[in-house]
Amino acid sequence: MSVHKILCCCGSGLGSSLIVHMNAEDAVKKLGHPEIEVDHTTISDINPQAADLFIVGNDLKDFMQGIPDEKKVVLINILDKAELEQKLAQHIG
Repeated sequence: MSVHKILCCCGSGLGSSLIVHMNAEDAVKKLGHPEIEVDHTTISDINPQAADLFIVGNDLKDFMQGIPDEKKVVLINILDKAELEQKLAQHIG
């Protein structure tokens, strides 16, 4: 799967998703893919066509019905940059 856009999602689209958004931008650059677009939104606004990859905290994983498993990154700790980078590396190399 080719990843061009990543959406970081949370309940309000303003708090934790913004933090994960900033960390994900750093991670994709570190992984050598600065061309990947990263954005954030509310969990209620996601649909399978909105992005190639969706990042959510473990507490919201059940709200991602309709999103294929291969397009999901579920974080146990949304503040853990190492976890985020490791999981993104599995999807984008």
